[in-house]
Amino acid sequence: MQQEIDENLKRAYGDVTKQGVPDRFTDLLAQLRAAEGGNSSNNGSNNAES
Repeated sequence: MQQEIDENLKRAYGDVTKQGVPDRFTDLLAQLRAAEGGNSSNNGSNNAES
């Protein structure tokens, strides 16, 4: 039973890893990286409304 579960999990995980990353997701990652690069001096603490 354990071996069958292991095989099914490996098969499911293998299928997921073969899928490509959606363009929308990679675009969002690029935007986050650009924002982090431009805001490195304030460490993301731009919450002035305390």
